[in-house]
Amino acid sequence: MADSSSESDPENYVLYRDRTEWKDVTPVPQDDGPAPIVAIAYSEDFKDVYDYFRAMLRTGEKSERALSLTTDAIRMNSANYTVWHYRRVILKEIAADLRTELAYITKTIKSHPKNYQVWYHRQLIVKWLGDSSQELEFTSHILSRDAKNYHAWQHRQWVIQTYSLWEDELTFVEKLITEDIRNNSAWNQRYFVVANTTEFNEEATQREIEYATSIISKARNNESPWNYLRGIVTLSSYKSQPKACEFCERLYDGKCRSPHLLSMLVDISEEAVRENPAENQSSLDRALELCAELAMEFDTIRAAYWTYRGDALEEKYRVLAEPSSD
Repeated sequence: MADSSSESDPENYVLYRDRTEWKDVTPVPQDDGPAPIVAIAYSEDFKDVYDYFRAMLRTGEKSERALSLTTDAIRMNSANYTVWHYRRVILKEIAADLRTELAYITKTIKSHPKNYQVWYHRQLIVKWLGDSSQELEFTSHILSRDAKNYHAWQHRQWVIQTYSLWEDELTFVEKLITEDIRNNSAWNQRYFVVANTTEFNEEATQREIEYATSIISKARNNESPWNYLRGIVTLSSYKSQPKACEFCERLYDGKCRSPHLLSMLVDISEEAVRENPAENQSSLDRALELCAELAMEFDTIRAAYWTYRGDALEEKYRVLAEPSSD
């Protein structure tokens, strides 16, 4: 029997129409209508595989050879949802070895790591097996090649949440952040882990503020830990997290003018004036001064935003002195 996949021996690949074991199948050509405006120039082997795949769909055949055919169809277009769906139907119908399928999808993902369909297929195979033992190591491998692969992170979060694999995840995330403190995906994962375990109770909040500020101290213009710090503090308020506010003031007094620092100081000042506009006009003055500094010098690429922000604060919170009765 001829091998259905050209991956094993591309030089000896045989078209399906020339395979003896497929002579009983009438291929179904793609119907693009009588006058397609822009006809796609498919390769001969692509047309051959998909003509036979359409024939399988028409007859509903679910067999080993149909499964092998989907392997070739996926090799030629790994994003084809219909092929993946039919492959899963076949796997269930013929009670295929799911361990073999997991090995197959592992290899496929390594070749197409940013393809949604391959990750969705893996998720379903893991569900059917009820075995997540390979998933953390596998996603770690994919992330070692691309630390910001959204699909790998999404799969990892699903696995951790579904199978309660939280125990060592903060250690894993800290390792990634140590390797690259600008890895915003790792910071997002840290938030995900804390929010779904201890939540941001008082102890966890103080620990995370200390962690974020320690990283900021090493790279003051790194946006990721600043976003993390802001996300934690705004779960409550700046007023209730004096350590974060004191950290920002120390940086400012030390002549740091990172736009992320100045932005947070604007928020701190706005919170103060919002609580009591009449008594905290000095906080408004400071917020306006910071907005002007950001617009004119420290974040000029967003000058229009900071000008708008300053104008909006002025309009909303300025308390004008009452006119004299004289």
